[in-house]
Amino acid sequence: MADAEEAAAAAAAASAAAASKRYESLVKIREKAIGGKGAWYWAHLEPVLATTDSGAPKAAKLRCTLCDAVFSASNPSRTATEHLKRGSCPNFTSIPSSSSSPKPISIAPPPPPPPPSRKRSPLLLPGPQHHRQTAVLSKEDLGALAMLEDSVKRLKSPVAVPTAAPLPKPQAESALGLLADWLLESCGDVALSSLLHPKLRDFLSQVGLPQLSPRRLLGPLLDSRYRAAAADSAAKLRGATFFQLASAGWKEPGLVTLAANLPDGSAVFCRAVLAAAAPVPSDYAEELLWDAATSASAGIAERCIGIVSDRFRSKCLSSLEARNHWMVNLSCQVQALSGLVKDFASELPVFETAAANCLKLVNFFNGHSRARPILHKHQLREFDHSRLLRSPPRLDSAVGDFSPVYSMLEDVMQSMNPLRSAVLDEEFKVLCLEDLPARELREMVQDFAFWKELEAVRSLVRLVRDMAREVEVERPLVGQCLPLWNELRSKVTDWCGKFGMEVGPVEKVIERRFRKNYHPAWSAAFILDPFYLVKDASGKYLPPFKLLTTEQEKDVDRLVTRLVSREQAHIVLMELMKWRSEGLDPLYAKAVQVRQPDPATGKMRIANPQSRRLVWETCLKELKLLGKVADQLIFLHATASCGFKLNPPVLRWVGDRRRSTASLDRVRKMVFVAAHAKLDRRDFSTGEKDAELLAELEDDAVDKAVDAPSV
Repeated sequence: MADAEEAAAAAAAASAAAASKRYESLVKIREKAIGGKGAWYWAHLEPVLATTDSGAPKAAKLRCTLCDAVFSASNPSRTATEHLKRGSCPNFTSIPSSSSSPKPISIAPPPPPPPPSRKRSPLLLPGPQHHRQTAVLSKEDLGALAMLEDSVKRLKSPVAVPTAAPLPKPQAESALGLLADWLLESCGDVALSSLLHPKLRDFLSQVGLPQLSPRRLLGPLLDSRYRAAAADSAAKLRGATFFQLASAGWKEPGLVTLAANLPDGSAVFCRAVLAAAAPVPSDYAEELLWDAATSASAGIAERCIGIVSDRFRSKCLSSLEARNHWMVNLSCQVQALSGLVKDFASELPVFETAAANCLKLVNFFNGHSRARPILHKHQLREFDHSRLLRSPPRLDSAVGDFSPVYSMLEDVMQSMNPLRSAVLDEEFKVLCLEDLPARELREMVQDFAFWKELEAVRSLVRLVRDMAREVEVERPLVGQCLPLWNELRSKVTDWCGKFGMEVGPVEKVIERRFRKNYHPAWSAAFILDPFYLVKDASGKYLPPFKLLTTEQEKDVDRLVTRLVSREQAHIVLMELMKWRSEGLDPLYAKAVQVRQPDPATGKMRIANPQSRRLVWETCLKELKLLGKVADQLIFLHATASCGFKLNPPVLRWVGDRRRSTASLDRVRKMVFVAAHAKLDRRDFSTGEKDAELLAELEDDAVDKAVDAPSV
């Protein structure tokens, strides 16, 4: 009995806490709305906290301030629609459009009827309407009439926008220069036609600035900025002993960008190539990359020690590497991880099953005239809005691009509560009596296995995509590739255990993609990077050969000897043996491996990344040849994070073969200026940031969806 009383007391306490939390949330939402950052109806709905006889919170309610009616607080938007918009409230007139709008003119009495004719009509009734009545206007009416008259006058003769006194010429030129820099450096994000927008032109006039025409922006200003950016890039390239060429854009025909990664960790833009919309042949890509490498190296081809690209790994990159023994050409790991998602989609049965079931579900609820409104009703209760579920054109599109299929899976997973409620709806039960597919779908939605499979697929895709985004932002070096893929294997193994999946088939898919992207430089850089030295039983810090397979150990020998001349091959192998047996002094090894938290992300990172190469130049000078090889290998990047995207209208314009050489050259200059500024800011992200900003400014609809109790 005591246990039952304690359980009841605990349940009552939890219920009271939930009611109080909901009430506080509604109060905050209303405060924001009254301040102008929320829905209109909060001006008429007031949160109240209902209590029990003992005074404990029982439930959050909404009270109409116009008629004192009380409603459930589970869906404020729906309450406003049914009580205010649809006329249930006797004191509500219309939705306010603006707090500053003039009040309407009072309704005057109707005009008197025309005087009766000489022949009296029996239809004319005596009454007050036969007497003339005069409309009496209040002060508010007169004020509204005056405002209306002023508005009409402004429409007939618009008043010029007030302008400020012109700024001094040096100050005006400096301000316009900053505006031009922002526009040119935002190429692809901000439309250049914005300069013609009347609001921007009015703004420039009001702050005392002259107008900036697109012709001037894309003429003298663009030429000036391009010359400065090109000179800066050339100077930085001349000062580097060697560099790695990074090529991005092959996945998106129309624009290919090429940059150079420098030993100090910075990157400079080299050139932009406006390619045709058709797929680029491998031999043309090889020619283009080699021309860019030799141009950037000022005739000394050995200064370009390698290329990292997001495509053409098997053909053009291998061909260039075979012809130039000092080069190490790699495929981008962001693209490798993206390809792994496609591999999972095409080879794992759970992906096919989940996608087929979701497509059947989506097609039924989107296309069935009786089922669709049932789902929309429950979506409205859950999310305060309703819409169709997304579906891909066809499931076999996942082989080329899994994104449309994944969007469908996300939609179904996020609509889990509305779908479960919909199949339990009385109207849907009636539909099931008449429709066999409806009964089958009800069973599927109520089956735990369906949702488990869906969550498994969704979780695995998120796991790989999150790693791809992290790789794109952090730009790992080539020595980090083996640990990266080992981390991926570990996470996927945990995923298999969590969802009861067989490990073998999943590991087989990963291994195939790993072999496709693997390069011997992964193993060599891993061995030569002091950060990965391992302390053995004797206290020495030795390279981690034990973590390599037998074939990977051979790859280290083969690559190290290839990067030196034939006469030096036996010497560098002897130095490699010494490195393997002696390693690095413990004092310096510990210093290299010191890590500290990143202030931006909180993750532990190497305190001094440059020390990984510096230790070879100072503490290991006796290993001269191996040190030179290590210096270059440790520096190489594993991603082509120099991508730059033009907006679709400009890409379509570029794709028109009728464009003049001068026009295309102008576009190349625009891309060069924007990409150079982006790399100078060390902004390597190619994703959109608007979604992140919108997520930070979520309105009260999101608050209601989170706080509202689930069905």
